Amino acid sequence: MSVKLKTWISAARLRTLPLSISGILVGTALAIEKNNFDWVIFLLALGTTLGLQILSNFANDYGDGVKGTDNENRVGPMRALQSGIISDKEMKKAMIITSAISFLLALLLIYRAFGSDNFLYSIFFLIAGIASIAAAIKYTVGKSAYGYRGLGDIFVFVFFGLLSVCGTYFLYTQKLNFLIFFPAISIGLLSTAVLNLNNMRDRISDKQAGKITLVVNLGEKNAKLYHASLIIIAFLSVSSYIILNEKLILFFTLLAFVPLLLHLTTVFKTKIPDHLDPELKKVALSTFLFSVLFLGLVLV
Repeated sequence: MSVKLKTWISAARLRTLPLSISGILVGTALAIEKNNFDWVIFLLALGTTLGLQILSNFANDYGDGVKGTDNENRVGPMRALQSGIISDKEMKKAMIITSAISFLLALLLIYRAFGSDNFLYSIFFLIAGIASIAAAIKYTVGKSAYGYRGLGDIFVFVFFGLLSVCGTYFLYTQKLNFLIFFPAISIGLLSTAVLNLNNMRDRISDKQAGKITLVVNLGEKNAKLYHASLIIIAFLSVSSYIILNEKLILFFTLLAFVPLLLHLTTVFKTKIPDHLDPELKKVALSTFLFSVLFLGLVLV
């Protein structure tokens, strides 16, 4: 494998992909509970989400690279533009191609879900798809990049949590149920926790580079308290769903929170930002484990 190909694979950040599809798995599980499932919708939803996640990763690499945020002071693995192996023009071209593929998959998904009927539903999801592409790019790209103004947490919560879970459920059922918002909130908060942890790791270098994340605004101590609140509220939210839905077998999904509680102990003890990097994988994989357990137990 060539060095350039390895760099492209690294830029795609494959370790982020399981987290990105967690909302799709939970939304699918919720639809199956209502006796609604379609393999084509499932596969197209997965493809669209993976495309958007890779686009977001490319855009993040590009935005931070051209702004100089990814420099010698940055903690964590070296980025593609930072290494010089991939140019900004090549990364921009990759973003355009990934955007086109994601949009095409989204169109196919919308058509499969709604056909030529329900025009308003189709328009809404088309707008949501365009908004998702724009959000993936504008996190770090451009002068008005929202990731540089402490707004990344809100966007991650909405797109990875509420839109991912509830949107997937609606594609199957063409209905909404207030109970589905509880697991959607949990996925959104856990996804936000991954971003928050990433920002805690990069807090010092981000501040020096002028990237004002929520962590930079909160400071180290408050960022850790915020991190704990994200995970605890996520736990309470899914517990509420299980109790209200009266499906007690789903209590086994809470096993995924055991490593998260241990993770919180590590976070509060850690004083060196670089030492938080291994914790990112723990939170992402625990979230994915929760979604797999949720789907698996619904099928039981």
